[in-house]
Amino acid sequence: MRSGFLFYDMFVVEVIGTMVFAISGALTAANKRFDFVGVSVIAFVTALGGGTIRDVLIGSLPVGWMQSKWYALAVFCGVVLAYVFYKKLQILRKSLFLFDAIGLGVFAIGGFQKALAAGIDPVYAIICGMITGTFGGLLRDVLCNDVPLIFRKEIYASAALVGVVVFFLFQNVFLLPVVGFIIAVSLVIGIRILAVKFNLGLPKIKID
Repeated sequence: MRSGFLFYDMFVVEVIGTMVFAISGALTAANKRFDFVGVSVIAFVTALGGGTIRDVLIGSLPVGWMQSKWYALAVFCGVVLAYVFYKKLQILRKSLFLFDAIGLGVFAIGGFQKALAAGIDPVYAIICGMITGTFGGLLRDVLCNDVPLIFRKEIYASAALVGVVVFFLFQNVFLLPVVGFIIAVSLVIGIRILAVKFNLGLPKIKID
């Protein structure tokens, strides 16, 4: 799920992000009273679903998580942590939200880089980045019978999209990929925090 020198350096962050996404999915499934298998499936889909869809779209097979055991191990650890520390993690969900925002930015940019490395046009690579960061959550919400977060008022997919575009500009115009990565991820985090704190969202169609 990573490509380029930058993401070899960020491997630990990606694995931690995978685990946090898995915890998020596991907590959502646990709140729905799913059993252990159901919780594990939702955690797996939340953490790795976006990257899997991206890899299938760009023809990168086998998909990324099948090429490294660490991603599946991160999901397993996330499920175990969700079971053992369920009550404490529910209290800490606001903190997990911050890590989820970090994971959103990291995965979106990583997905963009991998799509570029596969020869995908930059415009579509940007879309692939957004898919990587958000479609795991979309699948989680659908499987849990909730309205997907990216379809609600709260800004989510748009934050990932902005982050990827900013990184693209720094990488290809200013030739500062590392600086661009830091700024882009920080921007995604900032947008998510402001959106949640001030209940910001994109305009809706008004229905009388």
